[in-house]
Amino acid sequence: MQKSQLSVDALPQHIAIIMDGNGRWAKAQGKPRVFGHKNGVAAVRKTISTATRLGIKAVTLFAFSSENWRRPEEEVGVLMELFITVLSTEVKRLHKNNLRLRIIGDKSRFSSRLQKKIAEAEAKTAQNTGMVINIAANYGGKWDITQAMSALAQKVESGELSSGDINEELITQHLTMSDIPEVDLLIRTSGECRISNFMLWQLAYAEMYFTPIYWPEFGEDSLVEAVTWFVNRERRFGCTGEQIKALMDNQ
Repeated sequence: MQKSQLSVDALPQHIAIIMDGNGRWAKAQGKPRVFGHKNGVAAVRKTISTATRLGIKAVTLFAFSSENWRRPEEEVGVLMELFITVLSTEVKRLHKNNLRLRIIGDKSRFSSRLQKKIAEAEAKTAQNTGMVINIAANYGGKWDITQAMSALAQKVESGELSSGDINEELITQHLTMSDIPEVDLLIRTSGECRISNFMLWQLAYAEMYFTPIYWPEFGEDSLVEAVTWFVNRERRFGCTGEQIKALMDNQ
């Protein structure tokens, strides 16, 4: 295929990533799991930068699932502190680059300090018009659908809706991220091949890409490789990573 035939339209609009393998990466180096989580932040930076240069409309990162509370208390505590630190340091950079940050999930279980940081970060970037970055924290796909059903049930109870009005479109409107395209490409690192209660509804038609690379090692070339795979599979093109990188340079 000719380079001129490849356009940004062929790329995924919404990429979701299950950032897996921080702990195993650290363990392989004889370091504590926390070391892996801290190094995972650098991979987040690279991914956001690369996705922005590719012109992707939205990236959703699975940072902390509702099941992660079962981890050792010390590790959960460090993850929460890391989350606060990253929100404080990264939001200025995101804002400067016109990126919009949103935290999706049940935020009620977080400390008041973390909830305040989340609200400040979201408010600071709310008017930005560039790529949307969703950080899924204390999120679960079943929770997302359940809270949508609860909201719809309340509207039926109040007479605002009748049960016969409920359809797929209405359910979609009550889910998190209802204002952006559904996921085109799901990436999971570290070799695990499951979706782990991630965005069950929004992944309905996503292509799923599983890579053995641990998350802290996931860089620009890794994302380009995944996007190249998507274009070749979804669009039936025979494009190369070099062509994808050329699109980045033209943005």
